[in-house]
Amino acid sequence: MRSFLLIALALAVPLTPAAAQGPLRDPVDEAVDRGLAYLKSAQNADGSWPAEAINRFRGPGPNGDLAVTALAVMAFLSAGHVPGEGPYRETVEKGVRYVTSHQARNGLFAAQTGGQTEMYYHGICTLMLAEVAGMTDARTADDLRDKLKAAVAVVLEAQRKTGPHAGGWRYTVSAYPANDADLSVTGWQLMALRAAKNVGCDVPADRIQAAVEYVKKCHDARTGGYMYTVTFGNVTVPCTGTGILAMELCGKEYHGTAEAVRAASYLLKTPLAASQQHFFYGAYYTAQGMFQLGTSLGTNYWRAYRDELHRALLRTNPPQATGAWTGRGVDDGRLGPAYCTSMAILALTVEYRLLPIYQRFEEPKERDGVER
Repeated sequence: MRSFLLIALALAVPLTPAAAQGPLRDPVDEAVDRGLAYLKSAQNADGSWPAEAINRFRGPGPNGDLAVTALAVMAFLSAGHVPGEGPYRETVEKGVRYVTSHQARNGLFAAQTGGQTEMYYHGICTLMLAEVAGMTDARTADDLRDKLKAAVAVVLEAQRKTGPHAGGWRYTVSAYPANDADLSVTGWQLMALRAAKNVGCDVPADRIQAAVEYVKKCHDARTGGYMYTVTFGNVTVPCTGTGILAMELCGKEYHGTAEAVRAASYLLKTPLAASQQHFFYGAYYTAQGMFQLGTSLGTNYWRAYRDELHRALLRTNPPQATGAWTGRGVDDGRLGPAYCTSMAILALTVEYRLLPIYQRFEEPKERDGVER
């Protein structure tokens, strides 16, 4: 009788809005889902995504952009949406087809051959191709393998072989007219090589060692951060995230180096600012770098940085009602909401561990999203 009365009383009490909607969702999961819904709505009919940018950043079509398309595809992959499965399967498949259909005969992915975006585009597209190959069925992966091998060959060809910039990469495949390099372009190539190696591509160990030596030369002993190049450019938050990640991706022997730990301390003292240049680029690289570094010398750098990252992306510069992120800096505004949204999602999903490049060398100890 008592049980019956309790049930009757419970049914008589009106549900609060929160109770009616069920348990509150994790803010990260909710923001990621809304961002993906926006990206689906923003996809062009040919499978591409646009970069609302000046002409030198545009892709081969009037609206489509190769690099932004590759980043958008990886945003879906990072949340577990793969070709052939789920509600976004067609979205992902169309994006992959768009990128692969624009690979040149020599293996290069580039919107502007010989220009300042050549190796940016190539590194990002090669990374995407390798990640798709690592998350799809065996038949599709085999179909992509020849394209991936050709793309890796371009990356290896473009690595600087001599001079003070040896081991790094710059804007173009050719070292002419200047045999220089920078940490930003180098970061994309190292991620592409690591992802390609994960799916069986041959990446010579001496090339990775040369890249490590270049990254080390970009470390600034005074501040602990990383510089844009070995010869000029200030220490920046995005470059510091890139430097940490580059070292962490190059092998277990480079995990938790003294340079990376000092750089992580620099990031904890120098938070992301939504108004700064390269804000979303910085969020993308610092999230990955700090997550990969994890715990070193008794400090969990990811745990210490995680709240700051989430504050920046969910409160200081939150997504709009459409689910899209937009940037306040010149470069983010120039590249547009598809770019900003893809980078924000990729930063927020590092601890999902679904994208192969996000998986650490060691097995995860917990799955609560905090202890990483």
